[in-house]
Amino acid sequence: MASSTYSSFTIEPARVPNLLTLPASHVEPCWFAAYTCANHEKRVAAELGVRSVEHFLPLYNSVRRWKDRRVQLELPLFPGYIFVRLPLCERLRVLQISSVVRLVGFGGLPVPLPDEEMELMRSGLSQSAGAEPHRFLTVGRRVRITAGPFAGLAGVMKRRKSGLRVVISLELIQRSIMVDVDACDVKPAVA
Repeated sequence: MASSTYSSFTIEPARVPNLLTLPASHVEPCWFAAYTCANHEKRVAAELGVRSVEHFLPLYNSVRRWKDRRVQLELPLFPGYIFVRLPLCERLRVLQISSVVRLVGFGGLPVPLPDEEMELMRSGLSQSAGAEPHRFLTVGRRVRITAGPFAGLAGVMKRRKSGLRVVISLELIQRSIMVDVDACDVKPAVA
């Protein structure tokens, strides 16, 4: 018969007749996004290491100019978030860290991230040194082109390929064109 182990004691299901059985999603380790206090990601990562919780904090290098010098900093790729892998029933190991606000989810329940997506991100970031944060853009969102021949025009993002496609509409004549632009040349349009 299977037994559940937590910390230093063991529970034998055969000896405890009213033991609740948890769903597999609560017992098997999954990736979760933990929302942290601002600029506390590295502290949380250190504390997770002390608590032996598997975690992933992707960082990127950024050069910042101060008054008297330039400084190279390692900053979180996803500010305010750190990824943790643990069974949901052990979430208190993460939530008891004072700088962790919550595990991200819906309706008060943490939602696991797809394992395949996390593994692809981990392997991709380990091979690429050029990753840096970018605004989140979705298909259908109004965007403004900031550089290139269409700089200053606003439109709707239609689809993503190797770059972005933006539909620029001239409402007066009710006509549109679709242009390919680089992701770095687009930002969300302000209403």
